[in-house]
Amino acid sequence: MIKLNRISVSEAAQAMDMTVEEFKVKVIIAVGYTDLRRGIEGLATTVKSKYHLDPHEKNVLFLFCGSRSDRIKGLLWEGDGFLLLNKRLDVGSFSWPRTTDEAIQITRERYKLLMGGLSIVAGIHK
Repeated sequence: MIKLNRISVSEAAQAMDMTVEEFKVKVIIAVGYTDLRRGIEGLATTVKSKYHLDPHEKNVLFLFCGSRSDRIKGLLWEGDGFLLLNKRLDVGSFSWPRTTDEAIQITRERYKLLMGGLSIVAGIHK
């Protein structure tokens, strides 16, 4: 029998930060709006068709934000399957860049700022 452990939201956030840091994960945000009703296949198709990137590239975390800025989804290929991540803020919203329809790589430092709810828009360079 497999025992599942419950972890707190802060532990999950710390685990995601560790994943980005430890495994040298590249973080790419899909600027603009994405339909977050999409699942793994829909988001992988968006990465491929809209942004002309490979969703199967290992150690790349693709982040998406919908019209509601209090939630995001992440898609990460682990080599043997996709990991789909959801984050919803109870208070506040993400300061998500909305001006263009492209995917932009951000640094791990900017990723931490974004996850903390701070604006990263001024620091983005194409």
